[in-house]
Amino acid sequence: MLYRTLGRTGLKVSLVSYGSGGASKLGQNTGLSSGDQDFLVHRCIDEGINLFDTSEAYGDSEAILGRTLSSVPRDSYVVATKCKYLDRSGAMRTPADIATSIENSLIRLQVDCIDSLQFHVFNSKHYFQVVDQHYPVLKRFQEQGKIRFLGFSEQFKVEHDHKGVVLALETHPELWDTVQLKYGILNQIAANKALPLALKHNVGIINMAAVRVKLINPRLLREQIAEWKRQELVAQDAVPDDDPLGWLIHDDVDSVISAGYKFAADHPAISTVLTGTSSVAHLEANLKAMENPTLAEDDTRRLQELFGKIAIYI
Repeated sequence: MLYRTLGRTGLKVSLVSYGSGGASKLGQNTGLSSGDQDFLVHRCIDEGINLFDTSEAYGDSEAILGRTLSSVPRDSYVVATKCKYLDRSGAMRTPADIATSIENSLIRLQVDCIDSLQFHVFNSKHYFQVVDQHYPVLKRFQEQGKIRFLGFSEQFKVEHDHKGVVLALETHPELWDTVQLKYGILNQIAANKALPLALKHNVGIINMAAVRVKLINPRLLREQIAEWKRQELVAQDAVPDDDPLGWLIHDDVDSVISAGYKFAADHPAISTVLTGTSSVAHLEANLKAMENPTLAEDDTRRLQELFGKIAIYI
């Protein structure tokens, strides 16, 4: 396993980290038993994964991680979780609600201190209100020794141009130790402003959902590239209609998914790339892809020329 430094936190984190959200939610949505969940998490540990990402919004994921990691030395893993700043109606939660949320996360995770506490799906619309009302709550917990570092995950489905990340890192870079954003083959816009800002201010970047849905589904991938061709975002003869990214498969790249993980890691601002699979076989394939987290230089350049300017949620 390769390790990188998570920005100004100084934490050494595995290049592949485990995410307990997504479609699987640590096997909650794929039928894993508690024993299967324990095995999966301990397999992550055995393979060198030391960062586990979760959220109060991911069903029972916090509690599952708390159970599965309870037998693992606390100094051998990093836990990052997230709290929602909106309630189910879409209204802003009170500072007291935020405090209760953090206390509950500590209980579910069975830890005395959360390594990184992040606002969940943060966007620019609520930015200043959250900084004014809710950030001081996180800061108080940090001062009490219950949180080490503070950050947020972006609301990429709404702001696929990373507007919230750019706003935060241009306005208050000193507030944010970590940021979760989406950067991958089909979503490269973060390389324009968000990732350079993270580098400038030494903010640790956790790359989320970099290889998900369309990149892993050949039919959906064909349909997406065909749609971009119809929109004239991609030239008609730029890539084949069938298997449009098959040209990436050569040497140590054995699949489009493998290429996706390599591309997702191959930016100097990226500290770690989340994988959220509930399959041990898939986990091992993803780990194998990241043994050499780079694509051929010509392939990377071609991907940037093809998709680097497309800012559409995928």
